[in-house]
Amino acid sequence: MALLPQNVSFSRQILPVLALIGLVIAAFYIFGSLPDRSTSEPEQQPPKATGELAENPRVAGTGLVEPSSEIIDIGSALSGLVTDLRVQPGDRVEKGQPLFLVDSRAARARLSEANAAIAEARAAITEARTAQTTASQQLALFQSIDDPAAVSRSEVIRAEGEANAAKSRLSVARARLAAAQASASSARTEIERLTVRAPISGEILAVNIRPGEFVATQGGGNAAPFIQMGETNPLHVRVDIDENEAVRVQMGADAAVSPRGAAQVQVKARFVRAEPQVVPKRQLTNSAAERVDVRVLQVIYALPESDAFRVGQQVDAFIPAVGNDPAPAAQSANSDGQE
Repeated sequence: MALLPQNVSFSRQILPVLALIGLVIAAFYIFGSLPDRSTSEPEQQPPKATGELAENPRVAGTGLVEPSSEIIDIGSALSGLVTDLRVQPGDRVEKGQPLFLVDSRAARARLSEANAAIAEARAAITEARTAQTTASQQLALFQSIDDPAAVSRSEVIRAEGEANAAKSRLSVARARLAAAQASASSARTEIERLTVRAPISGEILAVNIRPGEFVATQGGGNAAPFIQMGETNPLHVRVDIDENEAVRVQMGADAAVSPRGAAQVQVKARFVRAEPQVVPKRQLTNSAAERVDVRVLQVIYALPESDAFRVGQQVDAFIPAVGNDPAPAAQSANSDGQE
């Protein structure tokens, strides 16, 4: 090259130096970008069976903590504005205790109108009875006279008409009283329905309404329930068992349950029941290897009293199995049959 001295060759002297510098830079870059392959203890210990289950056949499953009554979604029988909210999350309530009140002014106005109609109908009944008594006495007086010429026929007919008219007015007044009483009863029933009460004794889990908000009787499919409650003493856990493992579950045996992320905390849960229907899996654990296109058997266990569990919390459960995996035995039986 013209810029280099005559005794210096680019291809023989400069280019090898540049190549060597490039190799050094590439080596530093490669070694500097290598991932850290050092090992360390995991932040959370994976769930594992302990005690007798650690050495014996077992079935593992994931569960969800729920009230023993299951979660009850509280709605409103009638639409309207919430005028008073009586509970907060965490409150204990008794069966029949008011939870919230819906505006009842229109129903109370109808009750007042019905009560006024009842009073008017009772006054009309009293008046009709008096008129009927007077007309009956007048007619009886005319009929008791022996001399037909003493009273004209028109007077007798008029007395009979007044007696019948008084009887009809009494029947109409009684019918009006019955209608007014029915209206009052309907208004009182509506007022009672506008007071939403607890269907069972339990704990308030969630409150999704505030005073002044409008509640409707028919919400959308994704609408949150107004109030959620349930009996949390004791708590239950609903464990999902893969249908391929369901045959191995030892029904009636206690299960070892630990909260998700706290494998060192493990309690013994008492068997309650197994749901009669195998259903599609809906409870997800966010695991990358988790399968969702499966059906599961749901087994219910009662948890002991503990501060480690909350409603809606995911848990890991280990359940005693009736024996080793029956699949190899079944395959052996099939092969024997084919031979």
